[in-house]
Amino acid sequence: TSANNTSIPAWVKPDLTALLRVERPPGDFTARSVSLVSLPAGAVFARITSPTIATKAYTSVQAGPNLHIELNSDLVYINHSCDPTLVFDMARWEVRVNPALSGGLQPGMELTFFYPSTEWHMAQPFKCLCGTAKCVGTVTGARDMGGKLAGYYLNAHIEELLVEK
Repeated sequence: TSANNTSIPAWVKPDLTALLRVERPPGDFTARSVSLVSLPAGAVFARITSPTIATKAYTSVQAGPNLHIELNSDLVYINHSCDPTLVFDMARWEVRVNPALSGGLQPGMELTFFYPSTEWHMAQPFKCLCGTAKCVGTVTGARDMGGKLAGYYLNAHIEELLVEK
């Protein structure tokens, strides 16, 4: 890195408004986020920079076997999908483009991740409405999903809890 840099790296205080747009249609639990950028599969989309320790809630993300966090940013509007565009890598505190996403992330695509990849047991299970061919139906967390988890990116704490189960 040059000592003559004239900009602050994006990860210091990320401007999520340059990466995503939050849409808030009328109704409960209808907000969603949409990509404003084009990135290849596997690329870092954003870093998780402002988490606080939390109790398990519908807005929290499980970051370890006994650790739940609130994101405290617009990343909270990244919804669930059984065919996700993103992965949350809690060991690195990063949100990355799903390595399996053919063609990478494109502007206008909904930003989603597979909730059981971070969640052992959901505070608020729900019927998935993603409508994809991979849809698992009811999302309760990794603990209760058995073979439905095959082929999905899972965080290390979920892998460990599955072994202990």
